[in-house]
Amino acid sequence: MKNPMLEAVSLVLEKLLLISNFKLFSSGTPGENKAMTTYSVNSFLRGDVLEVPRTNFTHYGIYLGDNRVAHMMPDILLALTDDKGLTQKVVSNKRLVLGVIVKVASIRVDTVEDFAYGADILVNHLDKSLKKKALLNEEVAQRAEKLLGTTSYSLLWNNCEHFVTYCRFGTAISPQSDKVRRVTRRWAREWGMTTKSDFVCLSVLRLMRKLSS
Repeated sequence: MKNPMLEAVSLVLEKLLLISNFKLFSSGTPGENKAMTTYSVNSFLRGDVLEVPRTNFTHYGIYLGDNRVAHMMPDILLALTDDKGLTQKVVSNKRLVLGVIVKVASIRVDTVEDFAYGADILVNHLDKSLKKKALLNEEVAQRAEKLLGTTSYSLLWNNCEHFVTYCRFGTAISPQSDKVRRVTRRWAREWGMTTKSDFVCLSVLRLMRKLSS
């Protein structure tokens, strides 16, 4: 069950994470300043979970074969137009940032290069870190394909990690989000927070201090 206090602070956390990644979220498309990296897709199997590091978080997708990756990507254009000619283009950083803020995303298919945009790729790393038994790869890929399309987005409750863990293990979980919730609960206990507004103010102060250090 969602905690109303945590839900209230999630938007604050999202905006502060965007600030902390200011250089990443410049104009243009993700990775436009990085040299194009070539990936050996022959080593990927349909249904594999692909994982790429970002500045303060990790992005996940499901490999579908033929150099295609299904992944959840926030995108403001989905709230503004039904023109697939526009929305199917690679999501620019401005579109991504605004998509996070308005909480709209799509589970879309991009090439491995566009998905990773220059980062190193880990394959099925979640299998070991979560110590869970994965479903058969074909079932994983089919689950991802059935979910393609527009969806809601939330840093804490429905992000790219929830998507891939549902497809891979049958349960939507996000260790990254769980870590954020543990931290915010600890702050609340330490400071004896009793109201939602107090909690949000404390979260802002703590995060701003961290981002400025």
